Amino acid sequence: MNEKIAALLEPLDAFDEIIPAERMRRWADECTLCLDDVRDFCRFSPTRYVRNLVRSGPAYHALVLCWRNGQRSPIHDHAGSHCAVRVLAGVATETRFEIAPNGMVYATGSSTLAPGLTTYSEDSDIHQISNLQADQADLVTLHLYSPPLLRMQSFSLQETEAHTFFDPVNDEFVAGAGI
Repeated sequence: MNEKIAALLEPLDAFDEIIPAERMRRWADECTLCLDDVRDFCRFSPTRYVRNLVRSGPAYHALVLCWRNGQRSPIHDHAGSHCAVRVLAGVATETRFEIAPNGMVYATGSSTLAPGLTTYSEDSDIHQISNLQADQADLVTLHLYSPPLLRMQSFSLQETEAHTFFDPVNDEFVAGAGI
């Protein structure tokens, strides 16, 4: 890991269980990492987005997520975790959802996030991140999860039942992850 990444993440090691929401937001907004800094952590798959582990601390996982054009996360929550996201390359589309009175999820809005922009979600917030850019452009995002996020609830536009899914990170023990 390069010194710049270590210096930016090391202060987060002081937290034992969870990093406060405001601290996570501030970290994402002030983060000075760029694509060149995390290039060693960029691994893509032609069939799914990939969650690449950069660093694991007592209260967090820092991941670089790599998205080929057209790839998207499932519609999901963060099941007890908070997440700060910073776009490093490309343009992300974030769609937020809520649960209707009949139990179905529905979109409440979307936003596009250009390089350097951030978004934040927590626990039961339901959203989806997508790479919907033109010209087959790739998307690279930096995610900070506290506590580490390995299981989420996924939602469907066709049914009311949420499903738990395990989404491991790509590290030396795992070949890749993502849906």
